[in-house]
Amino acid sequence: MSQQNTVNAVEWHDGSLLLLDQRLLPQCEQYIEYRDAPAVAEAITSMVVRGAPAIGIAAAYGVVLSIAQHYNSEENAWRQKVAEDISLLRDSRPTAVNLMWALDQMEQLLILLPSGENPVLASLRCAVDIHDSDRRNNYLMGDLAVDAISQLSGSSRQVFMTHCNAGALATGGYGTALGVIRSAWRAGILERVYMDETRPWLQGTRLTAWELLREGIPAVLNADGAAGHILRDKGVSWIVVGADRIAANGDVANKIGTYGLAVLARYHGARVMVVAPSSTIDMSISCGKQIPIEERDGDELLRMNGQMLGVEGCPVTNPVFDVTTADLVDVLVTEKGVLHKPDTGSMAVLMASS
Repeated sequence: MSQQNTVNAVEWHDGSLLLLDQRLLPQCEQYIEYRDAPAVAEAITSMVVRGAPAIGIAAAYGVVLSIAQHYNSEENAWRQKVAEDISLLRDSRPTAVNLMWALDQMEQLLILLPSGENPVLASLRCAVDIHDSDRRNNYLMGDLAVDAISQLSGSSRQVFMTHCNAGALATGGYGTALGVIRSAWRAGILERVYMDETRPWLQGTRLTAWELLREGIPAVLNADGAAGHILRDKGVSWIVVGADRIAANGDVANKIGTYGLAVLARYHGARVMVVAPSSTIDMSISCGKQIPIEERDGDELLRMNGQMLGVEGCPVTNPVFDVTTADLVDVLVTEKGVLHKPDTGSMAVLMASS
């Protein structure tokens, strides 16, 4: 498949990290320049950059910025300062395991760095490789997913639904769930895709719609609460979503609302496909109950663009993710291969493969 041009959420240019400010989309396309790791950590926390793979890539470049800033000092001193910056980056978003995975890669590089090798150049090579590998893997997963859909559903055109944004904006390029949608459209097996608005940050309204419509992909926006109605009446055959962390048994943490969507899909006979790189799989935890679920400020529900919409002082619970248990996942697609009905055994075999 020829690789199409998609938006770049993360760019490295002349010693600086450039992040497309996703809080401003679709009204404004603006990149912010970053030159130190604490600022990158704040960008991750404040949702300038979001999506598990993109967060990991941004954090890797954040380590490069830290090394470039501190390297000229005495060795023990600069390594300590870099370690402090890595700790800041780790704390920026607790659920997305790609963040931890990317930082582990950067730490391992520093541990194994040969004497005399420039750590700035070596770390930049590592960060670029993390970035480029993610993009390549997304194209591969798109192809694998199209094959799996065709095997299960035949050659007829399918109606998809997706939740949140797992596109080029959330990754190194092309996307995971949206990569599948792009590949399905180009393969001629997609009729249309319904996009949940995805409260409270409206990633579906602002980001997924922006990505798909600019490429001419037939996409229809719906309120989150309309999902059940659409599944019943509009012929949806596949729910296609990304993931922020996947446990060793195949339980999936993804944007809040994914679990409810998976339950609705099971009732209405639609299949659930999760698309994520193997770096999203955390084999150190046995099940989804062990995945930390980030809670964000309640003002995200009470306010919009700074304007109070709710009742001042109203108690709010604002979990950002939920866990979809493996029994609700029909297909898991990674760059390592495709699992049907993932479980502990098949996950172990997948992760042991090269």
